[in-house]
Amino acid sequence: MNSKVFMVVRILLGLFVLIFGLNKFFHFIPMGEMPETVMGYFGALSSTHTMTLVAVVEVLAGLALIFNKYGALMAVILMSVSVCAVLFHASLAPEGIGPALGLLILNILALVGYKDRYRDLLRA
Repeated sequence: MNSKVFMVVRILLGLFVLIFGLNKFFHFIPMGEMPETVMGYFGALSSTHTMTLVAVVEVLAGLALIFNKYGALMAVILMSVSVCAVLFHASLAPEGIGPALGLLILNILALVGYKDRYRDLLRA
């Protein structure tokens, strides 16, 4: 992947997860009306402080990707957040799946950009 394209992907992904991670703490992006199933899901995640952990991971990953420190590690860790966001929207809130798919695509592109760093891990 071209280094300039990869830099743009890396920074976009970093900004994306940084903004949504900070939103979990400061609630500056308004949320619309949510169905009862979604409220139950978020209630369960909030009661176990899972959303706080996800927010911390997103903020740390966003900063790491923006400053290009430990980005390869954070791109792998973020893959679980990306897949969970897509599965959440696919099953409970399909009307908001666009940003989740955007996150997943950016994350996959970041993994492709960092593929040289994973070569030793994936060697049989």
